[in-house]
Amino acid sequence: MRSFAVLLLKEERALFSSPIAYVVMTVFLLIMGYSFTLTLFLSHQASLVHVFFQMFVLFMLTAPIITMRLFAEERKLRTLEVLLTAPVSEISIVMAKFVAGVSMIVLMLALSASYAVMLGLFGDPDLGPIYSGYLGLLLFGMMLVGVGLLASALTANQVVAALVSMSLFLLLWIIDDFGYLLPSPFDTLVVNLSLSVHFRSFAVGSVYLSDAGFFLSIALLMLLLSVRALARR
Repeated sequence: MRSFAVLLLKEERALFSSPIAYVVMTVFLLIMGYSFTLTLFLSHQASLVHVFFQMFVLFMLTAPIITMRLFAEERKLRTLEVLLTAPVSEISIVMAKFVAGVSMIVLMLALSASYAVMLGLFGDPDLGPIYSGYLGLLLFGMMLVGVGLLASALTANQVVAALVSMSLFLLLWIIDDFGYLLPSPFDTLVVNLSLSVHFRSFAVGSVYLSDAGFFLSIALLMLLLSVRALARR
């Protein structure tokens, strides 16, 4: 446990000492602040549903930037071999990097919670969709970090890692549009791979175990594959 804490502290320092983290957070807050203000004045409704869907898309674009350096930078600096020869397990290394990446997502969500606070001060919002929306974004973010972590573990180039994970996210975002064109039972199978299909229920205030299990299962699978990729080096 102590070795994991040391690894996590190392990853947190590396993440938040990089200007990339602050650029990502600044751009995220500026875009979402503008979107929240515009949506509120146009709809005149105390709701964050539209904001949640926009955060969903923005996470797909920013998560690869957060995760691209997790392993790829270690290879570039040639510190990965040193890390692998240290008295720590591959699981601890992967989990420390995963938790560090998720902490960035949590911080972005926490900062965006000011929108919900403003709605509570000046309106009477339905808290159910707000709670479920943030829960869905957290689970979705964990899945994105897991995929990005694996992409970074499989390549030594940060840009390639970011492009691979971002391309996969965008494909799984729009895959349901093509899934409906397929014959049964392939249409159901492909539609169930869609990220937006599983997130939609969270954004509108419904929490289903199948949707939560989808995000958690992919995140867990990505972690297992990342451990295997690291163990083979």
